[in-house]
Amino acid sequence: MRYLDIVTENFVMVPMRDGVNLACDVYFPARGAEPLPGEHPVILERTPYDRTGARLASDCRFFARRGYVVVAQDVRGRYDSEGELDPFGPVDVPDGHDTCVWIGEQPWCNGRIGTMGTSYSSMNQAGLAMSNPPHLGSQFMNQGFSNNYDGRIRQGGALRQTMVGWIFHEATVSPAALRDRPLRQVLQRASENVQQWLARAPIRRGQTPLRHLPAYEDHVIQISSRGDLDDWWKRPGPWVEDSWEQMPDVPRYLASGWYDSHSHVISWAYQELTRRQASPVHLIMGPWTHGGRTLEDPSSGEAHFGVEAVIEWNELRLAWFDQTLRDRDTGVLDGPPVSIFVMGGGSGRQVRSEAGVAVDVGGYWRSEKEWPLARTDYQPFYLGAEGGLESTPPKSGPDSTTYRYNPLDPVPTVGGPLSSIRELKMEAGGFDQRGRPALGHDDDLPLGSRGDVCVFQTPPLEKGIEVTGPVEAVLYVSSSAPDTDFTVKLVDVYPPNEDFRDGVALNVTDGIRRVRYRYSSEDPTLMTPGEVVEVRVQLPPTALYFAPGHRIRVDISSSNWPRFDLNPNTGEPVGQHDRIEIARNTVHHSPEYPSHVILPVIDG
Repeated sequence: MRYLDIVTENFVMVPMRDGVNLACDVYFPARGAEPLPGEHPVILERTPYDRTGARLASDCRFFARRGYVVVAQDVRGRYDSEGELDPFGPVDVPDGHDTCVWIGEQPWCNGRIGTMGTSYSSMNQAGLAMSNPPHLGSQFMNQGFSNNYDGRIRQGGALRQTMVGWIFHEATVSPAALRDRPLRQVLQRASENVQQWLARAPIRRGQTPLRHLPAYEDHVIQISSRGDLDDWWKRPGPWVEDSWEQMPDVPRYLASGWYDSHSHVISWAYQELTRRQASPVHLIMGPWTHGGRTLEDPSSGEAHFGVEAVIEWNELRLAWFDQTLRDRDTGVLDGPPVSIFVMGGGSGRQVRSEAGVAVDVGGYWRSEKEWPLARTDYQPFYLGAEGGLESTPPKSGPDSTTYRYNPLDPVPTVGGPLSSIRELKMEAGGFDQRGRPALGHDDDLPLGSRGDVCVFQTPPLEKGIEVTGPVEAVLYVSSSAPDTDFTVKLVDVYPPNEDFRDGVALNVTDGIRRVRYRYSSEDPTLMTPGEVVEVRVQLPPTALYFAPGHRIRVDISSSNWPRFDLNPNTGEPVGQHDRIEIARNTVHHSPEYPSHVILPVIDG
């Protein structure tokens, strides 16, 4: 086909109900220098990352050349938009609504609006939808949904410190910093050293360069010190759990990746939406990291999945919008609504990727009718004596494993389903579980050799096992401290081969639980030292085939730094402690206290 030309109207200021104006660029399909006459479907993306950025501008041109009017908007308080950024507040609900009203009033709009975007630009789509705006006809939501407490900012009660790194970084491109070069230089130095600032937690008001931007500093203080799920977290926009019924019944395509920091939130949203709406809801889960889209290099960290993992991202979105905004039969609604990439089955040998050396994990796409899969067999694997991981409960006891958790010597983050922040020296994806001096670790020894990492693993598998779905650990624990954390990591242990003589221990998924929130996120309960309590740790979903000869491994510890904030073990208010203690933490695995991990096993 012959693609259309493009005409762009830049710096269009759109008024909000409170008088604030938000900056937009509008891309029109054209013949030569003249926009196509008549009305057209519209695609909207609202971003905090600069509406004129290369990636978004390329996407806008892609859709405009195919007959859509595309609106790219800077959210409030970003780049050319007026107002103050409030990334954790309810402002995206009215701002998104008012933007849709304005678009619907334009002579070039045919009354049908689609929304798109990744991460922040996916979450604000949920906020926009909560207001049930006019003309909203379709949404494509990639790697983000509206649940700040359980997804975007905190997990299991612990703080995901990438959000603090994000605030420090975004301060460097705030309107104030862009106008004041010396201020921007100060903020850039702070952003480059954010890991050092986090190591001095709790961050105190007025004691970092963010004091020059009081709103940004307040964002850090709020998310760091509000450990309880209270009304601040439950405001519409950041919190969708009380607003499902308000969302319009329109077609939605949800996308995420197994190594994406929002995979569990997207999968929850799919379940909630399919229960409530008649319009189609589709889900795709690939082997991607946060921000991963079309993978020219089909790797996540050191895990390589082959050309099978590559998708044409904009072609998929175009098929979705052509079907749901133009009523064209593109085939995107044919077949089952869920597409998952099942990782595993590769050779385990070394391959080259753009990131360097990687392990051939392999994998393939599969269509499914629902999520989680109805045929799932949720099988418990019990922590056993001498580091075993067994399919049957312990038969003798008592038995337990005790270790020292020292917040001044935490277990370093090595991969995982996280948002990569360069300044925090973390990389998302699958990695051999060893230290990385290049990332600031003390050594390159296996994490499992640390005294504060408890390793439990099966014997080499005689036959393969597919694990697809959400993973949960049920731990019976005690501690010398009134509060502490427990982390759980699922690992695929590859046997040695000629390329990897020591084998590879590839992380699959992991989670954390702050023990004070074991019963309720709203009403914390401290422990009595020495008391055995049940702790449930939710791990983000995955889909991986553990091949014959591999081992299924579970690592348990109490820290994952700098991905999560460190529990000082004192029981003081979250983010407000003034001392730390070393905790003696015990995981019990006996007939009375059969700690186990529940794996979603798929037969065949």
